[in-house]
Parts: sequence; structure tokens; C-alpha cells
Amino acid sequence: MTERPSWAPQDIDITKPSVSRIYDYFLGGSHNFAVDREAAGAVLRAMPGAPAISKANRAVMHRAIRFALDRGITQFLDIGSGIPTFGSSHETAQTACPGARVVYVDNDPVAVAHSRAVLDGNEHAAIADADLRDPRSVLQHPETRRLLDFDRPVALLLVAVVHFLPDEERPVDVIATLRDALAPGSVMVITHATLENGPAPTGQRAVQEVYRRTSTPLIMRSADDLEPFFAGFDIVRPGIVPLPHWRPDVPCDEDDPAVLHGLAGVGLKP
Repeated sequence: MTERPSWAPQDIDITKPSVSRIYDYFLGGSHNFAVDREAAGAVLRAMPGAPAISKANRAVMHRAIRFALDRGITQFLDIGSGIPTFGSSHETAQTACPGARVVYVDNDPVAVAHSRAVLDGNEHAAIADADLRDPRSVLQHPETRRLLDFDRPVALLLVAVVHFLPDEERPVDVIATLRDALAPGSVMVITHATLENGPAPTGQRAVQEVYRRTSTPLIMRSADDLEPFFAGFDIVRPGIVPLPHWRPDVPCDEDDPAVLHGLAGVGLKP
């Protein structure tokens, strides 16, 4: 029988892997269960570079947050935020701008519980227990309404989350609902899994098989597939590109070509 850690909420199934907790494991976090580590191991056997992709996603997020701050944006809505680990959105934003406001959004009970613990005492950051698939629940959540002023620009962070929305869940419409709530001058950040670049995709397809064991299967899309998500935004240079190519701080180092299996794009709402 799997032993339940003391920090694990009683109402969650610790025998089924979670994408939030798998991602936490790849980022070096400790809030994951044996079933998550087993799933992560299967991902690693199929694609040893998976942790590098997770870290490249996190690095793009940091660069995009700085891009938003440079534009004077001090409000952040991070949907599908997962379990806070070192270098999370509020740390990056509030280190540069102590008054920055950050609302995390997730529907994984472990992510929500741990976020509340991490953010305790931080008056400018909070976690909203809501689901991207119901964008109005995100926008109308009390924590979102308390911390964010939608009459002013907001940075919408959709980092490594839209690839868990299959086409039948109408991701274009979901994102459009969020877009329509944003003031002009807002930015949207999307990172997404792809088969378009990097080494032969056989390993990536095996990764998809692992995620089918979770409640959120992994959907691969191309850069062209992502363009409709940016309707109503001007895509900033360099466009929708592999993760390490989006405004790198230093010249791109692609020692692990697996990082090319992620795409990044940032849109500016005119």
C-alpha cells in the first residue's frame, strides 16, 4: 500500500500520476509521489532530455517576465502554475519589482496546498484553485479579483499548460476569453510541446503514452498550430520559436537537442 505523506491532502488519489507533480520532479522539487516518480522515470527512458525541456520552459518564463517588467507590467496571472519551486513567477517578478502582484492558478490539490504554504505572508501573491478549461472561473476567482486590476496591463503566463488542452476542449476559445479580459498593453506568454524540431520524434511519442495515464494527455502542436492562439495579439520578435531561441540571455547552447521539442511565443495586446 502506498504511504500518504503528511503534507498530502486527504482528498487526492496518490495512486495516479499528476502532470504538476511530474513537472515538480523534473525541476528538482520534493512534492511528488512514488507514482509520479515512476511516470517520470518512464518519460526519462523515452526521452532522457525531458528535465532539460522543463528547465528551458522555466528559463523562458523568467525572460518573458523580465520582458513584461521592462514594459512596466507589474501584474502576473500564471495559469497552470504547478508546485512552486525555486525561481517561480513571484520570486522572479518580486525580486525585480517588490510590489509586483502574482496570481497563480492550478487545479491540482497538492499544487494548491503547497502554493498556499509557500505564499503565506506574501500580501502580493496568492493561489487560485481554478481550471484553465473554465477561464471565467479563473477571472472571477476571489484571489484574482483581489490582486489584479484588469483595467491595467497584465502578463498572462501559459507556460507548459496549453499542450494539455486537446482541440475538442476549444483552446482557441479558452484563450480568447482570457484575452478579452486583458487591457491593451498586456502580454501573453505561451510555451508548448512540439514534434516539429529536434531529434526523431519516436521518444516524444512514447512520452505522450506516459501522459495518457494522467488526467491530462499531452498534445503536440507545431508553430503554425499555435498561431490561432495569438489571435488579437501582435506576436513579438522572434516569433514562435524553439525554447532556447526566444530572446536568450546568452548565445543559444543546444547541448541537449531535446529542448527543441518545446516552442515559445509572446503576444502583445494592442
